[in-house]
Amino acid sequence: MGDTGTTAWAAFEAAEPELAGTVRERFGQYTHHALATLRKDGSPRLSGIEADFRSGELWLGMMPNSLKARDVRRDPRFSLLANPGEGTSMGGGDVRVSGRAVEVTDPGTVSWYAKEAGAPQPFHLFRVELTEVVRTTVEGEEVVFRVWAPGRPVRTIRRGNDESPPREDRG
Repeated sequence: MGDTGTTAWAAFEAAEPELAGTVRERFGQYTHHALATLRKDGSPRLSGIEADFRSGELWLGMMPNSLKARDVRRDPRFSLLANPGEGTSMGGGDVRVSGRAVEVTDPGTVSWYAKEAGAPQPFHLFRVELTEVVRTTVEGEEVVFRVWAPGRPVRTIRRGNDESPPREDRG
């Protein structure tokens, strides 16, 4: 974990292998996902993107000078929602990761990634540093959130479809 309160994918995976496995599986169901970034004026931008798990990291590749690349180069904060799939079944639950997109400019790493991923060059390459991972599912009449943040165990929060406050499972 760095001084920014972030964690690399491999460290998250080592700390919470079950949730990490679910997240990888969920992202693997579809190729295209939804990336939220911040525009220059601070308003949100939502863009399509492919996410790639490779060599213990979560990677984001972006076209040269695309708006989303310019957004995260200026302000690296983002959220990435796994494609929710068709209909309302939630395909095993919604999965979202948030964090910082750290641009990788080392020519050797970029070349390695391009070869491994079959990515056409040129492109911007970003390594994800996580600040939060959330899996949302429906269990019976409840919406269940499994939430992880660096340095904390997974929390399970439940809420019903009424005005009752959410409650946290106590382990």
